[in-house]
Amino acid sequence: MTKDEYDVVVVGAGNAALCAALSAHENGARVLVLEKAPYDERGGNSLFTAGGFRFAHDGVEDLRKTVLVDLSEEEANQIEIPPLSKAKYMDELMKVTENLSDETLAEILIGSSKETMGWLRQQGVRFIPMFNRQSFVVNGKHVFYGGVSIEAVGGGYGLVQFLMTRAENLGIEIRYSTAARALLQHQSGAISGLRVFGPNGYEEIGAKAVVLGSGGFEANPEMRTRYFGPGWEHCRVRGTKHNTGDGIRMALDIGAQPFGGWSTCHAVQWDISAPPFGDRVVLDNFQKHSYPIGIVVNMKGERFLDEGADYRNHTYAKYGREVMKQPGRAAVQIFDAKTISMVRDEYRIRQVTKVESDTIEGLAEQLEINPEALQKTIAEFNAACQPGTYNPSILDGVGTKGITPPKSNWALPIDKPPYTGFVVTCGITFTFGGLRINDTGAVQDTTENTIPGLYAAGELVGGIFYENYLGGAGLMSGSVFGRLAGRSAATYAVGAGASSPALAQAN
Repeated sequence: MTKDEYDVVVVGAGNAALCAALSAHENGARVLVLEKAPYDERGGNSLFTAGGFRFAHDGVEDLRKTVLVDLSEEEANQIEIPPLSKAKYMDELMKVTENLSDETLAEILIGSSKETMGWLRQQGVRFIPMFNRQSFVVNGKHVFYGGVSIEAVGGGYGLVQFLMTRAENLGIEIRYSTAARALLQHQSGAISGLRVFGPNGYEEIGAKAVVLGSGGFEANPEMRTRYFGPGWEHCRVRGTKHNTGDGIRMALDIGAQPFGGWSTCHAVQWDISAPPFGDRVVLDNFQKHSYPIGIVVNMKGERFLDEGADYRNHTYAKYGREVMKQPGRAAVQIFDAKTISMVRDEYRIRQVTKVESDTIEGLAEQLEINPEALQKTIAEFNAACQPGTYNPSILDGVGTKGITPPKSNWALPIDKPPYTGFVVTCGITFTFGGLRINDTGAVQDTTENTIPGLYAAGELVGGIFYENYLGGAGLMSGSVFGRLAGRSAATYAVGAGASSPALAQAN
């Protein structure tokens, strides 16, 4: 029996879901949030992120008016943040997704990005420049690169806390340890609620509209292997263990249309000593993303990717999959004394898997790599490095010549001891395949019709990312489409949609 009825029920409690809940509430809906995880594991994948957002803006002064409202004049004079136009954002998104990103969804994401950042600030989220991860000091100034310059205070953990606090202060009900298991429909096909499993067992909850914001299937080894292929059951999961594809499955069960890059995912180079799932203390610091200023070799001592192909923000989410293809699903990032001081803070955590030696031979022996093979690889790399003006904050064109794979930028010889190696494997962040939505956030069925009362946002929306990913676009997408889905769901539930003649007859 239906125990209670709400205007809008939101499934999930990460960034996208909480934005949907806040948006639905401000548009007049009575909202319930269902969080599958217990209270102390809440927050979804969002909690494990760095909290970075990619959005269109006109530079530092524009940012000070919208999100960096606490930035002083002195601080503003110490940073250089290039503007990011909507056109450039679109070009970069299409470049990394091989022009596969759905144009309608991409235009909504980019066109609404700046406004949504202002809305997040109104919800109480505070932002700061992303100094430690997205800038290098050049001529005494922090020069930001790669299009992601702003993060939530406290990173992903802080972002979730800001949004949770806002929801709680508004009186939005959140039920923990309560997993949605099935969507319920009227005879007309419109959503009527959900069947859930919570602390007291199964129950049915009535809802005029449902927003699915429960993430992808990255924590489901069966689905990973089914869609990505053999070996993917062995990868590490960067975030929550609770994202097992439940929302996708429930929607597909009632005829929703699968959409997007089902055979690809966001996967990074991840410390080989990291646990099977995300650590709520270490968070995303198991990632190792300074590879553009070093080299990466497999356990045979061979390079296998172009470390300097592009900015880190344009390559990191696909290079984890390249590590998965290597022997033992492992690789080593190598730096010398010229660059080791420039690596990101995540390389300095206590839990890091690190070796150091004054010789390449000694480094290889500690790594259990054939010393001759590693010495040969590094000697060939060093000989191929071309002269130029090294600048890690731009695509400096300081590359190699005559070796495969090349290093297109930031190619400095590995020749100044001590030498340091960091052992990595593949860590999956989220999956790209999901549900098709329209320009209101409503889920579409396999006949291109809307499923009345069903909306989606966040990682389970398909069609935005294919093959690769653009740094900072994930949280931005979650916020944009979460806000959109929540507003549309509230309009439907409180307005004319849920009281249509067909639905009235079904009731």
